Formats: sequence, structure tokens, C-alpha cells
Amino acid sequence: MAIWKPDIIGREGPIYLRIVDAMADDIAEGRLPAGKRLPPHRELAYQLNISPNTTSRAYAEATRRALLRGEVGRGTFVRESEQTNGDAQAETLYRQDHGPVDLSRNLPIPGLAEPHMRRVLGLIADETSLQAFMDYQTEADLQRHRLAGRAWVAGCGLDVDIDQIIPVVGGQHGIFSALMALLQSGDLLLMEALTYTPVLAMAQHLGLQTGAVAMDDQGIVPEAFETWCKQAKPKALYITPTLQAPTTVTLSQRRRSEIAAIAELFGVIIIEDDVFGPLKRDKPAPIASFAPEMTVYVTSLSKAVAPGLRVGFLAVPKQLVGALHQSINVSLWMTPPITLEIASLLIEDGTAVHLAERQQKIAVHRQGIAEQIIGLTKVPPRADGFHIWMPLPEGWRADAFASECRRKNVLVSEGRGFAMNAKDVPEAIRICVSHEPDEQRLLRGLEAISAVLRQKPTELSLFI
Repeated sequence: MAIWKPDIIGREGPIYLRIVDAMADDIAEGRLPAGKRLPPHRELAYQLNISPNTTSRAYAEATRRALLRGEVGRGTFVRESEQTNGDAQAETLYRQDHGPVDLSRNLPIPGLAEPHMRRVLGLIADETSLQAFMDYQTEADLQRHRLAGRAWVAGCGLDVDIDQIIPVVGGQHGIFSALMALLQSGDLLLMEALTYTPVLAMAQHLGLQTGAVAMDDQGIVPEAFETWCKQAKPKALYITPTLQAPTTVTLSQRRRSEIAAIAELFGVIIIEDDVFGPLKRDKPAPIASFAPEMTVYVTSLSKAVAPGLRVGFLAVPKQLVGALHQSINVSLWMTPPITLEIASLLIEDGTAVHLAERQQKIAVHRQGIAEQIIGLTKVPPRADGFHIWMPLPEGWRADAFASECRRKNVLVSEGRGFAMNAKDVPEAIRICVSHEPDEQRLLRGLEAISAVLRQKPTELSLFI
């Protein structure tokens, strides 16, 4: 089999970067397929008549860019894309009772809502007329559903008028609708340096510029946000202040107040993603309560009740209500009445809150199991949500750690998947404790992670 040799003629920059750029081009064009074994860096150096230090540096940079992965005792390989990691399991979101233990998906514990959903569907089926749910509806027709949404938002700590509540098809649709309504192509959207990356895809689709606001162990840094505001005139800030994904940090009341004050001073719209809010005990008041005229508040029932229900609510400043209605009308005309009815019934009789409390209790229980198995020194202080953020011990790289977990039939998420910029990529992994229905499978997965942690990272050299 012919050895891969990069074409670096005509490329600019240091030699190691020319090698990486050639590698990226060959991967993109299919000349280096996923799983292809690359030559050892010393052999490649000999072929190119350069120093082995240069090819070693190139391989390290390619690994940092997630182009390569290393396997113990085997060598260095072209990395699979995110879509193919996990093989067939990546093709479905169904909870499997076989195959790899999936601790990579941040979804609620399944099955809790099913008996309640059956009951509510029976109530709807017994209605004297179902025609109202089968027809187009206007804002005037949604009054009762908006009342339910107002109650749900109030339970999250925010009290607004009913005409400020706008139903949406889940939190993600709410975020996209806000971006589409309030920003124009070329506007600057700020986000936490580690963030919910689908919003980056939304921004790209809408032609927005993006900027990463620095974080510390307490969350987004207000001074960094203020610096951006002074220097770049951002239009909006997207932020997840409660059980932040991926770090699990809940922003303190003081920082929420500071972020709100800065946004008001510089006229920056805040898009507050609080889908995890119903799961957090004793959380501070939403940022929207500190900057009510500047904040679009987003919540949903996906994490607390059922992901497939796809019902969420926006709480919107009065002067922005019209723009949001127009954006939603353009995207899908209306939130489906039948799903809104289901959500409203669950909210009205207290079932939605009850399910959120049950989700929280099970999540806390499972996080306690993770602490015991992995070790208290390895896991940050327990949060109330579905995931754990685990910075890796010194010497570990997240890609090598995740690869070794996969070898042990366990899927975890690497920190790079949440970083806006390469310089902010942390050597950390996210462990989700809720996706696996069977606690025994969760235990096996956590024990495998613990076993990997006991290995020495030097055993996983990428340059064999």
C-alpha cells in the first residue's frame, strides 16, 4: 500500500501547517478516507526530507483540529466525522438496550411522561369537537395556551403579561426565531466561549458574525462581555445561565445582574436560553427579570417532560412581540394546536411540574452514582441537571480519552464540540447520565470511564 505523502508545494506558512492543510484537503476530497492509517511521523519526515519534530508537530496540530486520532499500539488514523462516531448508533436517537453505552446525549430520562401522555390524549379524544385543533389558528385563538405558557414561565421565576408569551416548537425553534427576527446579516452575535453549538449553525445560516465571550469557573465573565460591547458593537448575546451546557455552571445572581446592566447600557439584546431552568433547585431569578426590556427569554418542556413534545414558550419584551410573531409566521405559521393542547393540559393540572421534579431527583441520584464510581476528586461539584463536565487530569487529551472510551464501548462528548474557537478548546469531556434508560448500562459506562482514568495518558501516544 502506497504511503501517504502530502503535496505541500505552493502552500504558504510554516512547513508543519502546510502538511496539515494538505491533509485537510485530502480528507475533504476523499483521498484520505476515515480510518486510513497514516505513516509514522518519522517515516513521513524521511519521505519529505524534513525534521521528525516538524512532522510530529503537524500530527499534533491535525489532532487538535480533530483530523486525526491515535490508537494504542496501532498508530495514527484519519478521524471519523462526528456523524459516523458511534457507528450505527449515531443514526438514531432511540434509546438502545444494546450496543455502545451512550453517555453523549443530553436528553431526559425516558418513560416518565408516557402514562400521563396517554391520559391527556384520552381527554383530548373525548372532546366534543377536535376541529379546533385541526385548523389554522391566530393569536386570538391561542389565549388559553398562552395562559398555560405564562404559568410555566412563572414557575421558572419570570412573571410577564400574557401578551408577552409566544408559543414555539421547542427551545431551538424559539432561539432561531429570535435570531431571525432581531438580527440582520452581518450583525455580531456574542456567545459563551463554550456553548450550545447548533446556535453557531443558525448564525452561519443567517449570515451573522459571532464572537466568543470568555468564561471562568463561575461562567461568563461580565468584564469580557463589556469589552466586546465597547470594541465591537454586538447586536445580541446568546447565553445559557442555568446548568450551562457543557460546563453545568449556574450563573450567580450578581453576575446575572451585571450582564443585564451591561446589556442595557450598550443596547445589546439578550437571548436567554433557560431550557434547563425547570431542573435547577433554588436557581437565581432569570436575567430577563433584571433586564426585562432587553431580554428574550426561552424555555420549553423538552428537558422536563418529553423531548418529542416539541413545545416551548418565549417571554418577549412588549416592543419586540410583533417582530417575533412575524418571524414565527414566516418559519411555520403557528405552533401546532394539538401539541399545545397536550402541553397546556399537563401544565394546568400540575403534571409538568411533577415530571420536572422527578427528572431532577433521578438526575441527582445518577450524578451521585457517577461521583462514587469515577471519584469525588475527578468530578466537579454536583449540579441538578443531566450532565457532568469533567476536566481531564494533566497529560490527557480529550480526543485520546474519548477514543479509549469508545474502544471500551462507551460514548462521551469531547470538549472541542462546544468550543467556538480553537484556542478555547478544553481538555475535558461531558458525561450525560440520563440518556440510558437502564441504570445497569449507565453503571457499566461509568466504570469503563473510571478504568480509562486509571490508565496513564502516555500509554496512548499518537505517534507510534
